[in-house]
Amino acid sequence: MTVERFTTLELKEIKKNEEKITMITAYDYPTAQLVDEAGVETILVGDSLGMVVLGYQDTLSVTMEEMIHHAKAVVRGSKRSFVIVDMPFLTYQINKEEALRNAGRIIQETGAQGVKLEGGEEIIDAVRLIIGAGIPVVGHLGLTPQSAGQLGGFKVQGKDPATARKMIEDAVLLEEAGSFLLVLECVPWQLAKEITKKLTIPVIGIGAGKYCDGQVLVYHDVMGLYTGKRPKFVKQYASARDEMLKGVGDYISEVRQGSFPEEKHTFSISQEVLDYILKE
Repeated sequence: MTVERFTTLELKEIKKNEEKITMITAYDYPTAQLVDEAGVETILVGDSLGMVVLGYQDTLSVTMEEMIHHAKAVVRGSKRSFVIVDMPFLTYQINKEEALRNAGRIIQETGAQGVKLEGGEEIIDAVRLIIGAGIPVVGHLGLTPQSAGQLGGFKVQGKDPATARKMIEDAVLLEEAGSFLLVLECVPWQLAKEITKKLTIPVIGIGAGKYCDGQVLVYHDVMGLYTGKRPKFVKQYASARDEMLKGVGDYISEVRQGSFPEEKHTFSISQEVLDYILKE
């Protein structure tokens, strides 16, 4: 029996029923399989792959080709989850026509179900055009990593009256333009709560408190794949890196000691064949 993916309408229904939506990042086939099987409703192929997978210093270096490459693998690895792909830096900010072309490429070439854009009023024309072409759009407000330099770094956003009011206005604009979901990153929980109450579309938080309609975290943070300092809003649910280090260490030891491979890990030929090839 074919398993149907979550739809935009089903995600909105989850909010209407006052239930929670889960979202997590994935950048490859096996990770997508794992989180999809675990039961997340939405997978984000985030441009965070630049830092956590490709080793870049920020998200600005990530290209369309890289996003498409990784998103293809995630779509192939998932069955139920609604897959959202970040549009990388400068693929939607230059003009709305180019934004539509790039959003179309992502959907057409990857098979993903939606795209995510960072920003509010300044990108609203692009959002309208993309949605008008039938492509589901996720908005992203608060700390928007692609413009972190302009925002003064990776800091909490919306702490003063002017920026808080602007965020509310942008959230309403994105909903009115047709966005089906909104991500709020590094926003005071009180502001996130008000935006969540004000909108009819689901609001997914990351560092925005428990009153959002759902949460998103980076897979590598959740699984404990890094030893560096974690952001305040991250909770580590597993210590996969420790287990992986142990596994590789055990492999190295057994190879050096000669205890791997054992007979059960090898193949053999008959004595007759062996005698034949050795008779000369």
